[in-house]
Amino acid sequence: MNSELLKLQDTFNQKCQNIGIDSSKEESERLLNYLSLLLKWNKAFNLTAITNPKEALDLHLLDSVAVSPAIKDYSSLLDVGTGGGLPGIPLAILNPEKQFTLLDTNSKKTRFLKQVVYELGLNNVTVINQRVQDFENQSGYACILSRAFASLSDMVQWTGHLLTEHGHWLAMKGQYPQQELDELPETAELVKANEVKLPGVNASRWFIYLKQKQ
Repeated sequence: MNSELLKLQDTFNQKCQNIGIDSSKEESERLLNYLSLLLKWNKAFNLTAITNPKEALDLHLLDSVAVSPAIKDYSSLLDVGTGGGLPGIPLAILNPEKQFTLLDTNSKKTRFLKQVVYELGLNNVTVINQRVQDFENQSGYACILSRAFASLSDMVQWTGHLLTEHGHWLAMKGQYPQQELDELPETAELVKANEVKLPGVNASRWFIYLKQKQ
């Protein structure tokens, strides 16, 4: 593990507790090992613009684990446009009983993710290198997650064929996306919007839940 990250482990665990997330020692170590791999592979694979370990801890890892309470009702999840595995990998570490599919069109990023899955022994993660519009899954997903992937309208239109009948989209947004909500297609509607404050991070985080109109 990155030595600088190791020094930050207690601080990270405390921040997790502050937002109501209790991770075991093993989960905490896996989360930091993942971030260490992300920063290591980033030099060759261009996975993230954030290279400072402390910033990455807050803006990537803490930001992703904060989603964990929001997905408690879903057993199967698709992280679309996952990039370097955020939020999918941290959520899979914290929720071993749930099944995660991580999808991205960038083959370098999916190659990295397959290595992460292998090194961390994540049996509940499937990595797919494909355009979401071309991806098929017969059983569908109870929740489709996105973090900095696309506008709400594009997300709904590109992934609608992958959502189960009573499933939800869950989009992570930095600000309340009123304009994007106004531009939603007729087929989708807002369920709820929750604002989440991250300790030590001077920025808002909105979780936007959408569903298909019945």
